[in-house]
Amino acid sequence: YLKISKLALAFAIIHSKPPGKSSKEYVQYLAKTVSEQDFGWKWKVEVLEAEVLRLRQELLLNRISPRFCLENRKQDTSAETLLGQESINPTNYSSQLEDSGCDVYNDSAFDSLGTASDFHQSEHNVSTSKHWLERVPPLILCHTSKEQSLTAPVQFLQRLLEIRKLSEGGILQADFSELENDSFTICNSVSQLLDGLTVFYNSPKFPAPSFLTEGVCVLISLITDTKLSNHVLKKCFKKMEEFKKNLIQIILRNRSVNRFQALHSVSQTLGLLGRNNILRNSLISLLLSEVHQFAEQLLQAHQVQSVYDITQYENIFLLCMILEQLLQNETQESNISSSDCGGEEKIRFLKNLDQIILHLSDEFPLFSLYLWRVSVLLNSGQMQ
Repeated sequence: YLKISKLALAFAIIHSKPPGKSSKEYVQYLAKTVSEQDFGWKWKVEVLEAEVLRLRQELLLNRISPRFCLENRKQDTSAETLLGQESINPTNYSSQLEDSGCDVYNDSAFDSLGTASDFHQSEHNVSTSKHWLERVPPLILCHTSKEQSLTAPVQFLQRLLEIRKLSEGGILQADFSELENDSFTICNSVSQLLDGLTVFYNSPKFPAPSFLTEGVCVLISLITDTKLSNHVLKKCFKKMEEFKKNLIQIILRNRSVNRFQALHSVSQTLGLLGRNNILRNSLISLLLSEVHQFAEQLLQAHQVQSVYDITQYENIFLLCMILEQLLQNETQESNISSSDCGGEEKIRFLKNLDQIILHLSDEFPLFSLYLWRVSVLLNSGQMQ
């Protein structure tokens, strides 16, 4: 029946084709017409899904704190002025990604790897309810571009953080148990934010747009907040793990000539994620696995005198630096148990590591030094 139907369709197309067009050209024209119609329907579905999510976000915020939503509706912020705002951390983050081609950067947005003083400093600037409410943009439908699709979840999460800060200061009453009753909204919003950040880290722009800075600020503030982080990580842990893996692969696979400053911003984000105790151990395991895998590949290439990937060799040092910083932070926080740091990956990494260092030390002294420093941190008394 299917073969007969296809044959009938083919005859119908041939019979109805206009003069001057071949059957192949007419089929291509029909296929293009149908695909354009499908694209139109897909776009309409995306817009409607975004509108549904926006309404669910509004409803969730209203359930958590009705007074906040009532006060916020008095604001007259338009959608046109929204994208030009820097509502959380208007630091000169763009200077960090200037298109210079050299690994020279400005740490105005991030003090150093693994620190987030700018984020924490902004948390203590609350003085009055009006001050915070005037900074929070209304939720709008943003689905016409990649920039706006990233802005939409940022707005919702910003407002969630503002409610949290105002409730902590006794200015607002809020019931965050509502987050347990609506896991879809929070999970979908965080997933959109992580996907949007991944897209822009894959294709960085110079200078970095302000909404990218806002996205990173909101993400870090969200996972460092003592009350909200439990809700977010419990529901979005797998998505967060996927995000970390994507960032690691972005660092390893980037082959552009002018990549070092862009990769530095990615490494800073990984370091900041590692400040969270729940995310740190899994991130250390991922980094140990990648560094160990590359070390074995490099040793094999060295033993048979074959060509190795010089670009990946250059990029692996960023992972080594992140790993070393995370392990140092782990040892410094003596009040946190480190017995499971790295888990099986720690054992796999340390196995035959001395032999790997011995064979690579002459040809690759800097990489061997990093391997040794990481092994020292893993074998230290605090890490056992």
